[in-house]
Amino acid sequence: MPPRPSRPSRPDRPGRPDRPGRPERRFGPRRERPSQERVGRPQPRTVAKPIPKGNPAPVPPAQVDAPATPAAEDFTPELIYGRHAVLAALGRQRSLNRVWIVPNLRYDPRFHTLLQAAKGQGTVIDEVDYDRLNQLVGRVSHQGVAAQVAPFSYTDLDDLIQQAKAVPEPILVAVDSLNDPQNLGAIIRTTEALGGQGVVVPQRRCVGVTGAVAKVAAGALEYLPVTRVVNLNQALETLKAQGFWIYGLATQGATPLPETRIQGPAVLVVGAEDEGLSLLTQRHCDALLTIPLAGHTPSLNAGMACGMALYEIRRQRWLDRLHLHTDGDGRIVNKSG
Repeated sequence: MPPRPSRPSRPDRPGRPDRPGRPERRFGPRRERPSQERVGRPQPRTVAKPIPKGNPAPVPPAQVDAPATPAAEDFTPELIYGRHAVLAALGRQRSLNRVWIVPNLRYDPRFHTLLQAAKGQGTVIDEVDYDRLNQLVGRVSHQGVAAQVAPFSYTDLDDLIQQAKAVPEPILVAVDSLNDPQNLGAIIRTTEALGGQGVVVPQRRCVGVTGAVAKVAAGALEYLPVTRVVNLNQALETLKAQGFWIYGLATQGATPLPETRIQGPAVLVVGAEDEGLSLLTQRHCDALLTIPLAGHTPSLNAGMACGMALYEIRRQRWLDRLHLHTDGDGRIVNKSG
């Protein structure tokens, strides 16, 4: 193969005319570029050291600068609403922090004097409109007035027993598995109206005394003690040991209430309409009673059943005081006859 011819050399380029030189560029100190590790990886979080046992938790600076007063620490506000509930609280001179009331009610004769007395004891009286009350208590039937009160004070079971035994034939009401505040409020109101000495409610599976309960009770809470117990069945056994007879309201396997003579200290146990009394609570009752119904309605709610049973007990005792009784046809006759 013949040798490849060499490439001709490139002729020299003619010289360029001289150009003025560029000004010298000055640069500041060059910033370091963050490393890839800083860019790609998040910095680890700072983990707080655990607080040793026995040491108090750190308090935010705002709380340290403005410590709460003892009165503020002990006071957990609750709201009651409705004319009867607030009137009863005012009439009993219950400690009220604030009252919200519409203008036309403030100067109502039923409220005006009591509000002036409460104001003299330090209660703040605010005239508001219905929209403001709706914001405070929600869209419930507040009837134009609400009050901020201390939490309801439950009575100890032993104290309730001693207060009840001061009456010749005391009667208490205990509730089981009652979660409806309307029914509990109705039971409290009926018990007080018919001369009962108190109500016992369990802590578990039962509503406590709330603003809704106070509204339905219509002031009865200012006169009727309410006890809250950890274990209802243990409380029933304690009442038995103190001489009380325990009667439970039931729908099946029970004796009609008019056929039972209820004398001496008694406890009426009421359950919810749908569940009734639990089997364990029924075992702690001395007798199970039922309210005979004549219509197609299969049952009554707890508040209505309690009211009818309490009235029947009161009727029997009223006849006993008059030395009367009812015969088999329901007629009232003299016992001596």
